[in-house]
Amino acid sequence: MDTKLFVGNLSFNTTENDLQDAFSAHGVVVEANLMVDRVSGRPRGFGFITMSTPEEAQKAIQAMHGAPLDGRNLTVNLARPREDRPAGGGGGRGPRRDFGGPRRNRY
Repeated sequence: MDTKLFVGNLSFNTTENDLQDAFSAHGVVVEANLMVDRVSGRPRGFGFITMSTPEEAQKAIQAMHGAPLDGRNLTVNLARPREDRPAGGGGGRGPRRDFGGPRRNRY
């Protein structure tokens, strides 16, 4: 049984310390991580909590799912393993097609 929890619907003002404090009432928090956008550095609105035992993790889910924190009702459930995704950033415009000919003015 897992001890890592997904915590969603977080306020952008919530800190890792806020998360740790909220969940520590339901057991020993081993780790608290907020996910942030790599480019902007801003919070993404979700994070992960690792509890010390599966029993504490289950107790935290029951107590914290739907509970308010910083004005938002939390979504809390067992974290699923990260799915394998293809490498690369995505968001590109496809392959570049430059055939080396003269540039035409399109007016």
